Amino acid sequence: MTYEITGTTGLTALLGRPVAHSISPQMHNEAFRLLNLDYRYLAFDVAPKELPLAVAGLKAVQIRGFNLTMPHKTAILPLVDELTDAARLSGAVNTVINEQGRLIGHTTDGIGYMQSAADAGCDIIGKTMTLLGAGGAATAICVQAALDGVSAIHMFKRRNLSWDDCQKFVRRISRETGCQVALYDIADIDALKSCISESAVLTNATNVGMAPDTNRSIVPEEIFFPELIVSDIIYNPRETLLLKQAKSRGCKTFNGLYMLLYQGAASFECWTGQKMPVSAIKDKYFS
Repeated sequence: MTYEITGTTGLTALLGRPVAHSISPQMHNEAFRLLNLDYRYLAFDVAPKELPLAVAGLKAVQIRGFNLTMPHKTAILPLVDELTDAARLSGAVNTVINEQGRLIGHTTDGIGYMQSAADAGCDIIGKTMTLLGAGGAATAICVQAALDGVSAIHMFKRRNLSWDDCQKFVRRISRETGCQVALYDIADIDALKSCISESAVLTNATNVGMAPDTNRSIVPEEIFFPELIVSDIIYNPRETLLLKQAKSRGCKTFNGLYMLLYQGAASFECWTGQKMPVSAIKDKYFS
């Protein structure tokens, strides 16, 4: 089969704002090419108020599936027909599968994070995690970590209008998975210090430190200690201020680049039924 767009070419996509920086189109299109699959993947910059219209349009043209990135991972929830257990528990969707006009919301962010941790040689199963943030990526990571066997998760977020909903979330995850999840105010530095001190891994799942605002970090540098693993879901820049500070204190670190790879691979399999050729994609786009 020649790699040309035909009358039967299937569409997949990314919806977000911004999306121009994303490497997902290159990653998926190269995987389609390598496997001779008749699909293409495009990135669409969609304003929040336009999301319902965009989803309706994609459904109308029989898109096979699409990804959601910020700020759409929770806004998509009322626009799908069904949720997988992981999406239901996390209250967020990053992958939609179109099954003959029925949109199924799924989340692969947590799968991507846990695989990237394993890829970095970090064994966090049975251990304690401190997780910064409570957005779509953070809740997906929390759910998957709990399902996979992380023993306790300290989640930190701003005490804002979503605080009570997040309290309900952590109680639900604790109840349904057996992992002990607790919520803390991210402004409480004493609580942050205490929780990190008993954790094997600290994960930043906020956008603090993302380009172009790269000179910010949530965690005071003196809190880090050499035995702590520090990860950041941000991959632009590849080394955030948080990771630089952690590395200077002797911590093992990893960024969000491979999380992006593995969550994409999981989405790819949802749409095509085939495994993404991860090694080839990693060598070309993630080295």
